[in-house]
Amino acid sequence: MSIGKPLPHDAAHLHVTGAARYVDDIPTPKGTLHLCFGLSDVARGEITSVDLSAVRAAPGVVAVLTADDLPFENDVSPSIHDEPLLAVDEVFYLGQPIFLVVAESHLAARKAARLGQIDIAPLPAILTIDQALEADSRFEGGPVIWSRGDAADALASAPHVIEGQFEMGGQEHFYLEGQAAMALPGEDGEMLVHSSTQHPTEIQHKVAHAIGVPMHGVRVETRRMGGGFGGKESQGNALAVACAVVARQTGRACKMRYDRDDDMMITGKRHDFRISYRAGVDDTGKLLGLEITQAARCGWAQDLSLPVADRAMLHADNAYHLENVEITSHRLKTNTQSATAFRGFGGPQGVLGIERILEHVARERGLDPIAVRQVNFYADGQTTHYGQEIEGFHIPAMTDALLDRADYAKRRAAADSFNAESSVLKKGLAFSPVKFGISFTLTHLNQAGALVHVYQDGSIHLNHGGTEMGQGLFQKVAQVAASVFAVDLSAIKITATDTAKVPNTSATAASSGSDLNGMAVKAACETIRDRISEFLANYWSVAPGDVVFTGGNVQAAGRAPIAFSEAAQMAYQARVSLSSTGFYKTQKITWDRIEGRGRPFLYFALGVALSEVVIDTLTGENRILRTDIIHDTGNSLNPALDIGQVEGAYVQGAGWLTTEELIWDKAGRLRTHAPSTYKIPASSDRPREFNVDLWHEPNQEDTVGRAKAVGEPPFMLGISAWLALADAISACGDGFHDLNAPATAEEVLASVGRVQA
Repeated sequence: MSIGKPLPHDAAHLHVTGAARYVDDIPTPKGTLHLCFGLSDVARGEITSVDLSAVRAAPGVVAVLTADDLPFENDVSPSIHDEPLLAVDEVFYLGQPIFLVVAESHLAARKAARLGQIDIAPLPAILTIDQALEADSRFEGGPVIWSRGDAADALASAPHVIEGQFEMGGQEHFYLEGQAAMALPGEDGEMLVHSSTQHPTEIQHKVAHAIGVPMHGVRVETRRMGGGFGGKESQGNALAVACAVVARQTGRACKMRYDRDDDMMITGKRHDFRISYRAGVDDTGKLLGLEITQAARCGWAQDLSLPVADRAMLHADNAYHLENVEITSHRLKTNTQSATAFRGFGGPQGVLGIERILEHVARERGLDPIAVRQVNFYADGQTTHYGQEIEGFHIPAMTDALLDRADYAKRRAAADSFNAESSVLKKGLAFSPVKFGISFTLTHLNQAGALVHVYQDGSIHLNHGGTEMGQGLFQKVAQVAASVFAVDLSAIKITATDTAKVPNTSATAASSGSDLNGMAVKAACETIRDRISEFLANYWSVAPGDVVFTGGNVQAAGRAPIAFSEAAQMAYQARVSLSSTGFYKTQKITWDRIEGRGRPFLYFALGVALSEVVIDTLTGENRILRTDIIHDTGNSLNPALDIGQVEGAYVQGAGWLTTEELIWDKAGRLRTHAPSTYKIPASSDRPREFNVDLWHEPNQEDTVGRAKAVGEPPFMLGISAWLALADAISACGDGFHDLNAPATAEEVLASVGRVQA
């Protein structure tokens, strides 16, 4: 069995040697053209004049396009057609593409794009949450409100009421490979697009509309991405469409990639939120009634903001039973980059909200923060605020195991002792859990396809609709195929995701890549295996059920085993089809997003984390000293890959909440648009001691191998680092820290001041 083995990433040897091929590494045909956008330098205004004569006259420039030059649809939106490729008459954020430069080289295109003379009459720009609320600038007609029980009555009768408000910033994806695409025109209007995308079918769809052909006239291929994190779910549309439009017009291959500055100025980020709350609790800290208001800054276009905001509401409970709750969500339209999908897809914002609330309850009431969480934990059989039953809820047992393994009681006492003796350095220790729902909340996306070929020499080739962005999806799916046929993993070859081989794919997102594509591949492999079994059963005069695939061989009682390769050869010669498609759709899910009721998730992935930090109270500088994690992966398909995902997700989550600060000035210009000013966590920022264990309880749902998704859920375990900083700050005085996120050194220092005051 290949399933469950801790095998290395299938392309690890290519990554470390530099041989792994990305879009920018694909050899370009002679005469390939290179593209670059000319951008708005105003956040909101009317275009009064456009002079591109200097751009057209620049060295190496072949053509310059505006919206008037686009032959068909001027749209790259993933949702409501509100996102033109090139601006028409107006601009809605600073960094919006206005014109497109086509040149003989990447550098020539970039230089020429800076020469455009665009006059824009400024209009009042809405940049902040406060400005959007004041102007009632929003997506959807008004706030979305979900409720259960009677929150107002529960608050009125609660012994204690705690209220507050805090801000959490957005986050830049900062994938190592930037956005990139290349289009190669074919015969009869056909177009081949290489795209660094998590959603090849959406690229196919948008390109087809942009060049005026049916989807069968566009083929999209994605071999791998150098990171995605949600930032390549919809943000790659503009590059692919631009390349295809110019390739159609010129008959030449076209290529486009953003430099880092342009990437950060043009593309959307994680939604920043403001969360306000009123919590009614009893003497133990148990939540009796809760009102939460989530205000999300969505940017200038809708993109995926509605489902992101929905998921924030869905995860406003995290691991806690909310009997009487009202959640209000504002989806605010602002003149900034259009916020988009990012690992967790709104879930982290919802989870951070409830964790801050319980933190506030514990501090206000003088209670142990872990005990407050434990008294509010779900129990199996209870239902969420949207009506889904809780099943297989291991967090109480996982919490006990983590606190024991991490020696929490002893370390808590040691931190308290250290803080009593140290006036400058303070230590903090904090726990946080995660319960994350697995499935797309847009129900029709919960489907996947696969195509599997067994060749006559016994080698196996497969394709599926998932994309590889470094997470190890291809290796996991290959392990599934190898297990079905009981062959060595070396017999399996997965090639680039290709819309010509597997159609109508969903994005590789929502942590569903292995669940969906693994099941589709399993179905295809089992179809072929059953055909071989039936053939050999007739050949050997045994029942099909007596034919067994094991250890690279096929055998039956009383018959000499034969190699799988020999079985394939015999089946081929007997004219047995050795090719099959596979399909899978997630069962049991129903969801009404308007009412906020149903079962949007097949199951929940669970995790717990304990983090220890130290802060310098004179500067706000801080370090993560140690982190202990237990994460629920079900029957892990590949423990080595899963542990890597947990580690990376935690560090990325901690980065969101500590060092990664996005700053816009009053003109709407993003000032943190390069690694010199935007600080992702580096290797030196990881916990000095980092212990990750997997919880191997099988998934109660019939997933592939009874495994659980692991891409997004552990991201929220990084919240424990933020809570640990809050704990350290609380040791500085008697006031409430009122910590915002990200807890940069400046924010930590300010929070220390609030506590001391």
